[in-house]
Amino acid sequence: MRDISYRVALGGIVSALCLVTMFLAGVIPALYLLLPGIAGILLMIIAVEVNIPWAFLTYLSVSLLSLFITFDKEAALIFIMFFGHYPIIRFYIQKIPLKLLRLVVKLILFNVCIIGYFYVTVYIFGLDEMLDEFSDFGRYGAYIMLGICNLIFLVYDLDLDFMYRIYQKRIMPKFKQKR
Repeated sequence: MRDISYRVALGGIVSALCLVTMFLAGVIPALYLLLPGIAGILLMIIAVEVNIPWAFLTYLSVSLLSLFITFDKEAALIFIMFFGHYPIIRFYIQKIPLKLLRLVVKLILFNVCIIGYFYVTVYIFGLDEMLDEFSDFGRYGAYIMLGICNLIFLVYDLDLDFMYRIYQKRIMPKFKQKR
């Protein structure tokens, strides 16, 4: 267990990097989904280097601050509802021994978060444009979009695994040598 000053400093640095990434989502609107995903990947560093509860605390602080300082509230909302907590919760899900059950749990969590994001965006924030976009695909537009989102999620999950391995094999050993 690292001392408290290390945890606070690392949490502050990762929080600042996450907030810069979230801020860029407002500057470069085309990346409003990619940048919150990258911010979520940064939170994995806290979970690995310190612990998972500290990573959740960092997630909460980044979530709250991103609501206030980012221009793109939709990107902040998708970070809060999925990209921020999923890379941390994933450490618990990876402990499930059966691969099929692990995949089912991941897909259920993703679908609950994305459907919740949709309802919050449309009915609480009043962004009715999303409903119009689904009607362009016809009667089954929402289901088609949800299927596409699930495929993209599976790619994101593989990316999280890849980034975690890179961090463990290449980045973490370099930091341990310098200490």
